[in-house]
Amino acid sequence: MTMATSAMAPRGVKEATFLWEGRDRAGKTIRGEMRAGGEAVVNSALRRQGIAVTKIKKRRYARGGKIRDKDITLFTRQLSTMLRSGVPLLQSFDIVAKGSSNAAVSRLFTDIRGDVETGTALSQAFRKYPLHFDSLYCNLVGAGEQAGILDDLLDRLATYKEKIQAIKGQIKSALFYPMAIMVVAAVVVTVIMLFVVPSFKEVFESFGAGLPAPTMMVIALSDFFVDNWYLLFGALGAVGYFGMQAWKRSPKVKMAFDRAVLRTPVFGAVIRKATIARWLRTLSTMFAAGVPLVEALDSVGGASGNHVYLMATKRIQQEVATGTSLTVAMQNAQVFPNMVLQMSSIGEESGSLDSMLGKAADIYEREVDEAVASLSSLLEPMIMVILGVLIGGLVIAMYLPIFKLGQVV
Repeated sequence: MTMATSAMAPRGVKEATFLWEGRDRAGKTIRGEMRAGGEAVVNSALRRQGIAVTKIKKRRYARGGKIRDKDITLFTRQLSTMLRSGVPLLQSFDIVAKGSSNAAVSRLFTDIRGDVETGTALSQAFRKYPLHFDSLYCNLVGAGEQAGILDDLLDRLATYKEKIQAIKGQIKSALFYPMAIMVVAAVVVTVIMLFVVPSFKEVFESFGAGLPAPTMMVIALSDFFVDNWYLLFGALGAVGYFGMQAWKRSPKVKMAFDRAVLRTPVFGAVIRKATIARWLRTLSTMFAAGVPLVEALDSVGGASGNHVYLMATKRIQQEVATGTSLTVAMQNAQVFPNMVLQMSSIGEESGSLDSMLGKAADIYEREVDEAVASLSSLLEPMIMVILGVLIGGLVIAMYLPIFKLGQVV
């Protein structure tokens, strides 16, 4: 027989999960687990329940892997499904924690379960882990607790996270292929410049004849690369590091970078559509959950993933707070297309803003699907041409003297 019990720990004492074994008043062996501040607390609590403890052991977790966003999405869907099926909240956490193959995920949900078991509201328990549960997540869970519709809100939240994750996956897949090809091309060119061209240079020097201009140009570039490779890589690393630090700490740098990304040829249009889709989906989900519009806008800007839209959302929030309609405030921000503004206006006039924003999000999500598909088919031949010109040009430049020598012979 197994039992799960809990003991309150004094404030400031770090709790852990203990596995215990003992005998009840009838002499029957029972087992269970308890979150407490120490073995003495577990022993005392079990004695008060009439259990003679024979063994107490602290549960050890494997190191596990990193907790990813898709782990939280899966947990949200599982928790929603179990609550709708009538499974008690604490038991739902037990099932999710024990069913995960990632020890870090199991530890996270076991800790949250312990907080809930000691009387903490679920939304407050989530707020202790901001790296995994953002303000949007916690606000929606809190709204579900207050309205008594936690299972429904978790279902909406799971659907929202699944759609947002799908958009992120599409953008990553669209960017991964060209980035991977660029990295491979950079490695190949580096190897050619550092090792292949110097070998050819030694052979050409034994010819005792003049070299074609393309070959001389490649050899001069290789000499510069060999003499200054540490400076080039050092400068590249320094630019990357300091650029990343500036991006993290400076809102102006973030704004300039994100604005440049949105204006990038080909990719910019896809990223803009994905950003608008996330913005609309977030606001639709928050508003449908009963979160007031001004409060909902707090989470919307950050969820868009772009600093341009974050600052635009802050301006929209200020205008809405002073009585301006959402559509007018969005129009003043000048970052939304006419179709979105028209659907927002219809939603405000008809009292179905969440529905219209959701439909607009559906449209843009489909456009992202189509854009990513067409982008992949467009990039493949372009990348092949660029690689052919770059690598092929270097190879031809190095073989020109050999062709010239063959003609002389």
